[in-house]
Amino acid sequence: MTTLRPFNCDDLFKFNNYGIPFYLQYLAHWPEYFIVAEAPGGELMGYVMGKAEGSVAREEWHGHVTALSVAPEFRRLGLAAKLMDMLEEISEKGGFFVDLFVRVSNQVAVSMYKRLGYSVYRTVIEYYSASNGEPDEDAYDMRKALSRDTEKKSIIPLPHPVRPEDIE
Repeated sequence: MTTLRPFNCDDLFKFNNYGIPFYLQYLAHWPEYFIVAEAPGGELMGYVMGKAEGSVAREEWHGHVTALSVAPEFRRLGLAAKLMDMLEEISEKGGFFVDLFVRVSNQVAVSMYKRLGYSVYRTVIEYYSASNGEPDEDAYDMRKALSRDTEKKSIIPLPHPVRPEDIE
């Protein structure tokens, strides 16, 4: 049986694909947005990392998905959906929407997020830095409105792409 539990600092060393100091800072500020899926034997199956940000006055306070990952051997079991659902539940406490960034080329992830109720809010030009001399890659900023956004204003798509420096 899968256990969903809060992240602890040691978890960052078990699968870390990111800069540990950066994510320790996130974990210290938004621990409720860090959730791990663990197998009965203690193996990490997946995780979601996030934070809360934005402006309440402008109805832009929201949950943000910083990272979502499920180990290949545990994919297609609904773990990503469950982890996202938990982050959305946490974000309901005052948030208007949940957002995330995903590579335009990652159609598997884009399709999954659409099945989970997310839509493309805007395209961010050259959001992801490339390596090996490849060109930078665009991202979709995908959003899902929460119950506080009764008019769904937060997910009305922008008609034109933006650059990373234009994102608040």
